[in-house]
Formats: sequence, structure tokens, C-alpha cells
Amino acid sequence: MATDTSNPSRIAGVEVRSIDYVPLNERHGKVWSQGPLWFMSNAQIATLAVGTASVLSGGNLIWSLIAIVSGVFVGTFFMAFHSAQGPQLGLPQMIQSRPQFGYIGALLVWAFAYLQYAGFNIFNTILAGDALHTTVHGSIKFWTVVATIGAAVVALVGYDLIHGVERWLALGFLVVFGVLTVSVFSLHYPAGAFDLGSFKWSPFLIQFGGVAGYQISWAIYVSDYSRYLPPDVTVRKTFLWTYWGSALGAIWLMCLGAALAAWIGPSFDTIPALSSAADRVFGSFGTILLLFSTLGLVSITALNMYGGSLTLISAIDSFSKVRPTATVRIVTITLTAVLSIIPALLIGDNFLANFEDFLLLVLYLFIPWTAVNLVDYYVVRRGHYAIGEIFNPHGMYGRWGWRGIISYLVGFAAMLPFFNTTRYVGWVAHALNHGDISMFVGLPVAGILYYFLGQSIDVEGETRIANEEAKELEERARHHARPDEAY
Repeated sequence: MATDTSNPSRIAGVEVRSIDYVPLNERHGKVWSQGPLWFMSNAQIATLAVGTASVLSGGNLIWSLIAIVSGVFVGTFFMAFHSAQGPQLGLPQMIQSRPQFGYIGALLVWAFAYLQYAGFNIFNTILAGDALHTTVHGSIKFWTVVATIGAAVVALVGYDLIHGVERWLALGFLVVFGVLTVSVFSLHYPAGAFDLGSFKWSPFLIQFGGVAGYQISWAIYVSDYSRYLPPDVTVRKTFLWTYWGSALGAIWLMCLGAALAAWIGPSFDTIPALSSAADRVFGSFGTILLLFSTLGLVSITALNMYGGSLTLISAIDSFSKVRPTATVRIVTITLTAVLSIIPALLIGDNFLANFEDFLLLVLYLFIPWTAVNLVDYYVVRRGHYAIGEIFNPHGMYGRWGWRGIISYLVGFAAMLPFFNTTRYVGWVAHALNHGDISMFVGLPVAGILYYFLGQSIDVEGETRIANEEAKELEERARHHARPDEAY
């Protein structure tokens, strides 16, 4: 296989770099590309389904829309700050957990991250299979496999193709879903749909929590898709392009979901609802919309495989050092695809019925992690990390980061009384008539605790080591070596 000598991170167009540091001479792209990437990541029908929770649990449309918008604004705030870490560190997202949780301790959050990637892939590929079954017929399982293979190919080529695909899909989305939105505006909704006096706490909090959790769940992805940007793009610009791209895509699709659920009622089913609303424009528009939506589902599945591969490589690296090669990426992406497709084929629609609980699980697992990671990066260490030490099993960050682990576990435990799922309802959630405010507990508890525990960190000493290794780090990375090769 020929090597592109002008760019050592490419072999015949396939990305080679994985969890390793991206040197400055390979940094490319424009910060505005984060906008269409994160817009399109949310502008697909899996996101639409998230917006139905309040209406289907008894809320009216207007308060559902308010819950969606407010939940998006809150959840995306945390996700976008993670995105700004990528250009500054040149590392994918989850490997950045080592300074807080330790070389081995980070496996705790990586296991949860991999569960999330697999869960969303199951949901997305089942939806894609259902959409293709509805439009071009054939077995749902067959189309689920086809969608998975298509996503794996995009993920294998890597970073640049993913960005390019999302940019073109964003343009198509504006046209196709713009027409659908006009049709949805003309629907006849039930009496009281826009009555502000019909507020119900439980449906509102279910929707708010689900939306905020969905947006926060993107936090484990974002640096993966900004780490090739040059560091001079600034934190502010990376944050804003990521925030508004993701927020606008989420609000648009989730509000469409709420409107369609209010129109159809308790019998709502995502694929038939979309097809019915689109066919009101003209006879075959439902088919066009579902086919285009399938492309969106394939693209987001590719993001999940790409991120899942990086998380799996990070985990393997904790036990045996991994040198970045195309083979490593091919094997881990293939394994990630297989581990997603098998459950999708076996459990099918049974997973769709429990997707709301899955979303809440994601929220619960990553609320304390996002608090610890952001407080460490922006408040405690202020972005000063020794990259080589992150890859050094005997380095200054240690094998077990007791500060991060304790803060995470305490934050998670503090949330337990506030959990509200079909299988477990905490006593506070029960007292609130199944209202879920766990997010407002887990974030401050984990974040504040980590801040106080972090006061014992020798930040000045770590910063000095980071500055001393910076030049050598660049040289090693340009020769495609591991950041810790000198150790």
C-alpha cells in the first residue's frame, strides 16, 4: 500500500492517526467546519425521536417545545466547551481523561463511552433499516447490515471524509427538511396544544432531562473532530461554531418530533409519522425524505464507529502500548461495527421501546464525568497538560487518579435519589411526581468536589514539564512516533 509522504497521517487516503498527538504541521481545516458537522450530527431522525418524550408522556406541545429549547441550550453548553479542547491539545476526547482519572482509572469512563457508542449505533442502524424497508422494501435486518457497512467505510477513511460528508448532507438537509417543516406548520393539532396554562412538571422534566442528556452525550465525541484544527483558532471560536451548529440542528429536529407526536398522538411511530407528514407535500416526498434521512443515520453511525474505535484503542493502550497504524484503525472500527450490528439484529424493535431509558442512562453516567473533565481543564490545570505524560504508564498523572474517581463516584451517588427511569425511581423523583432534576445535582457536586481536591495538584510543576516537553513532542509526532517514545 503506497504511502502519502506529504502527510504521514495518511496511507492511500486512509487516516492513520488515532489516539496519538497531532503535530502542528498536520493541523488543517477551518473552524467553521465544526458548524455543519455538529448541525448535521443532530439533524437526523434519531434526534427527532428524542423530542417526542414530553408529548407522549402527557405534556402539551407548547411546553414540550419550551423544554426542548431550554434543554438544548443547557446541554450543548457543556458539550461545546469540550470541543474547544481539541485544537489546544491535539488529542481525541476520551484519552484526555487520563490526567483526571489516571492511566488505568480512565477505563471507568471509557467503558461507559463505548457502551454509549454501541447503544446509539443500534438505535441508528435499526432506524435506517426501517426507513429503507419502508421505501425500497426488503428485510429490515438486511438494510441494517447495509447501513452498518456504509458507515464503517466512511469511518475507516476517517476525519476528513467525515467532515466532507457532513457538509454536503447539511446542504441537502436544509432543502429536504425545510420543505417538511413547512408541511408540519400546516398540520392541525389537538385542542390545548398551545395552552401555556396546561403546564405539567413531570413531562416537562422528562423532556428537559432527555434533551440535555442527549446533548451532553456528544461531549465524548467532540475533540475527536476538532483535534486537527490549528490551536490559534481560539477556544471562543471553536466553542461558538460547535455550540450553534449542534443547538440549531437539535432544536429543529426535536421540535419537529414534538409536533409530529402531538399531531398523531399515542400511536406515534417515527418512520410512518415522517412519511405521512412528507406525503402531504406531494405523493412521493415521503420516500425522498426517508431515503435522505437514511444518509444522515449512516453518517452519524460513522461518527459513532470512529469515536468508538478511538475509545477502544485508548482502552487497549492501557494494557499494551499501541502504535498508530492503519491496521489498528481498521481492526478496531471493524470490531466496533460487529459489536453494534449483532445486538441490532438480535433485539430489533425491543431496543427502540427502551431508548428513552438508554438516553437517561447516558445522562447519568456522563454528568459527573463532564463536570470533572471541564473543571480540570478550564479551572484547575487551565489547559496545561504534558502530552507525553498522558501516554506514560508510570508518569506524573499516575495509574489511578483518585481525585477524579472519587469526584465521579460521589457525584453519581448524589444523583441516585433523583433518577427516574421505568426500572428505578429515586425517592426524590417519586416525590416530584417522577420529575428528574439529577443533572442539577450531579454537575455541581462532582465539579465542586473535584475543584477542592484539585487544589493539592502541583499545577506549576506540571506546567513546567509540559513546556519542557513541547518541542520534543512535536519532533516525535512528526516522525509518527508515540508521544511517550522517549520514556
